Amino acid sequence: MSNRDDLYWITQFTLIGDNKAFEKLIGKYQSPIRRFFLNLTMGDASLSDDLAQETFMKAFVNIHSFQALSNFSTWLYRIAYNVYYDSVRTRKQFIELNVPEVDLYHQTNNAFSAEKIDFYKALQQLKKEEQTALILHYMEDKTQKEIAKIMNCPQGTVKTYLLKGRTKLIDYLNNESYDKK
Repeated sequence: MSNRDDLYWITQFTLIGDNKAFEKLIGKYQSPIRRFFLNLTMGDASLSDDLAQETFMKAFVNIHSFQALSNFSTWLYRIAYNVYYDSVRTRKQFIELNVPEVDLYHQTNNAFSAEKIDFYKALQQLKKEEQTALILHYMEDKTQKEIAKIMNCPQGTVKTYLLKGRTKLIDYLNNESYDKK
């Protein structure tokens, strides 16, 4: 499905009330949005599912405000970004976490988890904005221009987040005995 298809399904939903059209949009974007949240939440699948569901509910309620000034995916990721940061702010107000205890609780025992855990530990060294910019750019294939719209900041700021984030990741991984390859 292309952006043209997205616009077709949005039109079908908003003008005719065709709920199946919105289901098509969910089908297309559910996995990428969930993956975005999985990376932001350091692999917390339950929280990622909840945040993805909230994102689609907000998109459903507010789809009439979509003006097609950018791609639908950019608009949807902007909602997802806001949902995530609202969640972070809410959790900060109510929970003081014992990070090592939480990390121990969420460990998995599969063959690939060590690398994934190391990557998540490396991401935790970054500011939230740097994490988000790197995840959107490298894992969600978003351009710097799209990231700027999603994060509601200047494109130069996105470039700075990407540069600083990459530098911090490289430094952390080098300090943890990973070679540059």
